[in-house]
Amino acid sequence: MAEAGTGFLEQLKSCIVWSWTYLWTLWFFIMLFLVYILRVPLKINDNLTTVSMFLNTLTPKFYVALTGTSSLISGLILIFEWWYFRKYGTSFIEQVSVSHLRPLLGGVDNSAPSAASAANGDADSGRQSVSECKVWRNPLNLFRGAEYNRYTWVTGREPLTYYDMNLSAQDHQTFFTCDTDHLRPADAIMQKAWRERNPQARISAAHEALELNECATAYILLAEEEATTIVEAEKLFKQALKAGEGCYRRSQQLQHHGAQYEAQHRRDTNVLVYIKRRLAMCARKLGRTREAVKMMRDLMKEFPLLSMFNIHENLLEALLELQAYADVQAVLAKYD
Repeated sequence: MAEAGTGFLEQLKSCIVWSWTYLWTLWFFIMLFLVYILRVPLKINDNLTTVSMFLNTLTPKFYVALTGTSSLISGLILIFEWWYFRKYGTSFIEQVSVSHLRPLLGGVDNSAPSAASAANGDADSGRQSVSECKVWRNPLNLFRGAEYNRYTWVTGREPLTYYDMNLSAQDHQTFFTCDTDHLRPADAIMQKAWRERNPQARISAAHEALELNECATAYILLAEEEATTIVEAEKLFKQALKAGEGCYRRSQQLQHHGAQYEAQHRRDTNVLVYIKRRLAMCARKLGRTREAVKMMRDLMKEFPLLSMFNIHENLLEALLELQAYADVQAVLAKYD
């Protein structure tokens, strides 16, 4: 009975969509007919003549000014979009479209395919019912060396797909690289390492960078991929923190000297926030949950604008472990 009702609703919906298509066509022809009938009372011919005379009186200077103005506006939009992407790692226009415009326009059909369609093997209906989605960064991601590899050792299966690795590589290149990396040998090596697909090649590149100087991003890579335990990862992140704080202080003093220095300071800020966040996650995994909560709260106060790391979700996880439900509610009210 339920399947019959669902099938009837689907047929009714398709009929309504079909009828609306033809109603729009009928409305279009009616409008054309009305314009033709009312062409004399509305003085359409006279108005068209006036418009054509106005266009003929325009000089080339007008078109040059119009083209220049539109180019200027397009350039400003492009510069703002580039700045927003460099700072937040996402497109402003895309974010506004997905978050605000799509709900106003009705969005997409999120309904799941009906049981009757599944029984009949109607794959097309199933594909149409799947809504478009935006990939969201996973703030609770595990450590590759200390946790994902452990799963591989136990089960013999790879927990990460090529798609997962590609998304991680994109994030690493967004957070840990900048346009001036080629000026510093260690950072230039790490810039290539983040793009490398082979894990052993990445680890070797990180060791090569550390032979040149104390490179914070090299320590990050080793903590994520070479360390086999959380304790080892925490030690490497502490070394990364020491190197990252030094780079952050130096770039903070020079950030107003030019665009290159500003980009380098933004990269150093991302590196420092990432290290502190991972150290807090290490503390939680090692049983020091209250210490982890304090570290996350301090980090969110120090860098309140860096929402792309979703530190509040790590904080929620730790607060739930402590059964601090009032604090969980406060965090949800503030960030969600």
